[in-house]
Amino acid sequence: MKLLKIYFYIGLTLLFLGSCGKLDLNPLSQGSSETWNSTSEEIEMSLNGLYKLDFWMMDQDEWTDDWIYRDGLTQITDATLDGRTTFVSDWWKNTYKCIARANNIVSSVDRAANLLSQEQRDRYVAEARFVRASQYARLLSHYRNIVYTETMMDVEEALTAEQADPAMVLQKIYEDYDFAASHLKTSFSGSEIKRASAGAALAMKARIALHMGDWETAKQAAKACMDLDIYRLHASFSTLFLSKTKNSEEMVFGFPRSIVLNIAKGDCQNYVPRNAGGWGAKAPSWDLFCAFLCTDGLPIDESPSFNPRMPFENRDPRCAQTIVEFQTTHLGYTYQPHPDTLTVLNVTTGGRVENRDTRSVAQYASFNGLLWKKGIDEDWLKNSWQVEPDQIIIRYADVLLMYAEAKIELGELDASVTDAINQVRARAYGVELGNTQAYPAVQLTTQDQLRRIVRTERRMEFALEGIRYMDLIRWRLAEKVLNRVNYGMLDVNDLRAKVVQPGLWFFPQIPAIDEDGTADFSAMYNAGLIKQVATRKFDATRQYIWPIPTNEVLTSGLKQNPNY
Repeated sequence: MKLLKIYFYIGLTLLFLGSCGKLDLNPLSQGSSETWNSTSEEIEMSLNGLYKLDFWMMDQDEWTDDWIYRDGLTQITDATLDGRTTFVSDWWKNTYKCIARANNIVSSVDRAANLLSQEQRDRYVAEARFVRASQYARLLSHYRNIVYTETMMDVEEALTAEQADPAMVLQKIYEDYDFAASHLKTSFSGSEIKRASAGAALAMKARIALHMGDWETAKQAAKACMDLDIYRLHASFSTLFLSKTKNSEEMVFGFPRSIVLNIAKGDCQNYVPRNAGGWGAKAPSWDLFCAFLCTDGLPIDESPSFNPRMPFENRDPRCAQTIVEFQTTHLGYTYQPHPDTLTVLNVTTGGRVENRDTRSVAQYASFNGLLWKKGIDEDWLKNSWQVEPDQIIIRYADVLLMYAEAKIELGELDASVTDAINQVRARAYGVELGNTQAYPAVQLTTQDQLRRIVRTERRMEFALEGIRYMDLIRWRLAEKVLNRVNYGMLDVNDLRAKVVQPGLWFFPQIPAIDEDGTADFSAMYNAGLIKQVATRKFDATRQYIWPIPTNEVLTSGLKQNPNY
């Protein structure tokens, strides 16, 4: 492909590149650019270019109350987010690159009219429109006041483009998803990669509708996806996220990863225990740990089965499948952060080794005693700390819980709501839906109670999947939970004197859980039993939407979002 093309993003600098993997460029009106996309092979190459992982960046759990990284914070959790923030400009730039590629495909597919039927061309257009809708959905949910175009703009048009009415953009997104749902395949063979499909279009439509508070559309789209009857919950919650699990029937839309192709998940050492060669630095927060219900379906401050000395016992199974349980084997070693456990078992050799996962031995072991377990297995110790689990963009459990939430918000409280939630919960317990004696099945109750239930279910189900951030944003809870302290264990000497010796390990007290599922650790802190690790901050006057990148405002005249 001897194409010199122009990267176009709205109001941005033009970058000149030549290239085979840079199909995101706006072709110059000369040479082969006028004939490209004239065959199915060329169109499929162009479509493949829409699936770069840079174009499908996920929200980060480190932006939420589920996360602790020693005493570190992010620009979101310390309220320093502005138009110069790197990920703010990178998301904007990469999203508009992808949109430019998609628009190019939509506008040029008819060049293949002599070779391809209308049905074939419509399928290609549908895939491009699915991607375009997904990219605009991300822009709309995060930046709100964006530029919308379905055409290839020239430089002058780009520099003078105006921000569109968000309601209009949402309708355009719906139209693209509807076209995609009516023209794309509904299913794939076992060996095919699950890219754009009718089900993916419906699921992603439900997601943006939920983000924008359009409950009726969210309900209808989620139900239509469910009615396709082609997705199933993966049999085991704990194995769904492992590298060895490929193309699960639960994955509605996502991508494979490959270490060989240099498309892998990195940063593994931060999640791996120090005994196994990692750093054990990035960990789940106590806030998340306390959000998991007990096996009677009650929060920890209401359940008689919760024991703060043995905090993993009698908890929803997802608790110990998300967070490493104390005194269990994890990655070849017994995990125990207790300050008096100076050696642990090396399961492979059968011998005992120095316990580098307690702060009495290693100063920078987990600051709160917790480590992530979800999706983490022995594969994380290989291949230079890279792993290749599928990148799941949306899965069937999300479709079920979106349907339930939309129905709850609409006041349509019926058996289909509890059935959707209970499908997800029963899978977590490894039992059949109808075996309600084996798990705490949800019963019909008031709208407020069901709202609390579905929100808690989402938190337990989707931890470490990049879902929590937008849930906090759309529920308007960010200003509450992201203006609280991230707590951890006392320094070793104080921990021994004030917690261990009085017999109060692990949790000295049971924190109160409020109506939003938020734990209150202030009593423990005031009693000197835990310490502040970091103080999160969130500016509710502006942070519910992101700023427009500063260079866009300066060069294109776009209006900055309020209070940035």
